[in-house]
Amino acid sequence: MSRTAARDPAGGAPYRARFLEHVTDVAASVWNRLAGDAQPFLRHEFLAALEETGCVGPARGWVPRHLLLEDRTGRVVGALPLYEKHHSRGEFVFDFAWANAYDAHGLAYYPKLLTAVPFTPVHGARLLCAPDADAAGVRAALIGAARELLRGEERSTWHVLFAQDADLEELEHAGLVRRLDCQFHWFNREYDSFEAFLASFNAEKRKKAKRERRRVAEAGIRFETRLGGEIDTRLWGILYGFYADTFHRHGHEPYLDLGFFRTVARALPESLLLKIAYRGAEPIAVAIFFVGTDALYGRYWGANDQYHSLHFETCYYQGIEWCIEHSIGRFEPGTQGEHKVPRGFVPTLVGSAHAIADPRFERAIRDFAAREARAVRAYAAEVDAHAPYRRPDEELRV
Repeated sequence: MSRTAARDPAGGAPYRARFLEHVTDVAASVWNRLAGDAQPFLRHEFLAALEETGCVGPARGWVPRHLLLEDRTGRVVGALPLYEKHHSRGEFVFDFAWANAYDAHGLAYYPKLLTAVPFTPVHGARLLCAPDADAAGVRAALIGAARELLRGEERSTWHVLFAQDADLEELEHAGLVRRLDCQFHWFNREYDSFEAFLASFNAEKRKKAKRERRRVAEAGIRFETRLGGEIDTRLWGILYGFYADTFHRHGHEPYLDLGFFRTVARALPESLLLKIAYRGAEPIAVAIFFVGTDALYGRYWGANDQYHSLHFETCYYQGIEWCIEHSIGRFEPGTQGEHKVPRGFVPTLVGSAHAIADPRFERAIRDFAAREARAVRAYAAEVDAHAPYRRPDEELRV
């Protein structure tokens, strides 16, 4: 555990930065006071489950360096989830070309510094601040401490992924390069039923969605909704097999092991939501979601075989229906995938920020990010034109 001083640029009392080797080096109550309840991914229990089960750690190329910020009384007023990364896997904001460019010039890109939730492309707070603290001062001090670590340890870069807009503005103001990306989210327009949601579609897309749902029902497939705390050891073993198979079929090892799911289900039993597909008494597929205060997050999927339209039903329609029933305002089903658009998801811009230590690469990456942002905005506008929702002047035909 190391310490560095970080002074509030507004001229107030100095802050003290501490870098932790494990998130469990700080009390859960202290960390969670900063992380809040908006989503489970920043909570102490989630990050600790990743570390305790070995899904995150030196052997996996994710070395925790979590940053805590204390005021002059020793009270923790800010935090930054932070990792030393020895590769770029599990991030979903791709910088492999940057690493290749460094290598081509005989420079070391790894290890780098990363602020993100491992394996989780969900946007949210990254510069965590106590509710009663000076938010601007704390955020500035967190950024300053991270940049001091970047310089002091001669790391190539520091990346802050899927940050909320307020944090991105602070990071950009501090000189980091802002990068734009596009995901597909669903927004609840105060629908009172799934049928009301489908009624907002144009006739062609509404017919297609109903046909997909009908195919699943006609195949004799039914669904059960379970919270994480309601899954026993035997069922977890079956469902984890579905999840792992999704990775194996693409030639990859799963990021998460069975121990992680069991651990996080015990620690956050009501934050984990599972939609389990059954044929008769046999579970055949699962979609694993996490629940926030006003958002549902689709994370993992798997099945024991190929079934027509089952992926769309399990991962998308079941989640949308649950959001409507529980008055949840937003559904983030995961990264990428234009196939989400005909099912009611719309292009949504998300961002990240990047500190580049070498000024030559910083200039090149800043230029690249500006050109990329224009392309991303054009892409989002083009895809949005294909959203299934009726135009105001279109006749409603059920």
